[in-house]
Amino acid sequence: MLRSNLKGVDDKEGENVPEGLPIVVDAHVHIFPSNIFSAIWTWFDENAWPIRYRLTTSRVLGHLLSRGVSHVIALQYAHKPGISRMLNQYMVKKCMEFPNKVTGLAAVFPGEKNVEKILKEAFNNGLKGVKLHAHVQCFDMNAKEMDVVYDLCESEQKPIVMHVGREPKSTAYHCDPYQICSAKKLERVLNNFPTLRICVPHLGFDEISAYKKLIEKYDNLWLDTTMVLTDYFPIEEIIELNSFRVDRIMYGSDFPNIPYAWDRELNWLKTSGLPYDNLKWILKKSAASFFGLDQ
Repeated sequence: MLRSNLKGVDDKEGENVPEGLPIVVDAHVHIFPSNIFSAIWTWFDENAWPIRYRLTTSRVLGHLLSRGVSHVIALQYAHKPGISRMLNQYMVKKCMEFPNKVTGLAAVFPGEKNVEKILKEAFNNGLKGVKLHAHVQCFDMNAKEMDVVYDLCESEQKPIVMHVGREPKSTAYHCDPYQICSAKKLERVLNNFPTLRICVPHLGFDEISAYKKLIEKYDNLWLDTTMVLTDYFPIEEIIELNSFRVDRIMYGSDFPNIPYAWDRELNWLKTSGLPYDNLKWILKKSAASFFGLDQ
């Protein structure tokens, strides 16, 4: 289990994507209306780590795109019932602000009223999938109420980015992620919805080996790299990306909710010794396949 109040890292940031890398799609970027961003910053100050980039949504997206990131996948999650429509309308507006550069995912709170209607409206307005966060929303991914989300996304061929790894955990959450999150629970979803594309962030941290085996077994599962390639968390497992199925691994930064330089993970990838073809999969091709982007 991670301790709360982890420190920030005062590392130097680059002005552009590190030279020599392939085209970069950032598959995990958070945007929110300003009042929600402010509440998130306060929560992180008290319970997690200091967020280095306290920016408005437009500046978040502009920061990455102006520095050479070719495309951004923008994510939100509804922390309570009744705000999903507002968040989805906000997401649509921000995607229009950066045409052809930002792909937005819909928010929904599992179990709230009119889940199917909320998601259909979001998809009709151009959002390309769904973002869920079990730590914040306290859902059990195997609960019956989740089936409406899975069924609709599978039938509409919309992917789900679903934070169901057990870490990073905080005692400030209203539920225990170790009780509701596990690779075994996710495997039931993968079996029950075999054509539903699911991405688990943070390489499934802290069950990285278990999730590595799952992407080898299931073609409908992807993992993203957010925050686990940066030598920030005290991870016991050695992450050898060369041994992973690279067509199921995608780069994500978790920007702006990070305690270090925006390009820290990109620099790690540049110096990793990974073959260039593997880097192309991790930095663009896997995300393009998962989210249906133009190759």
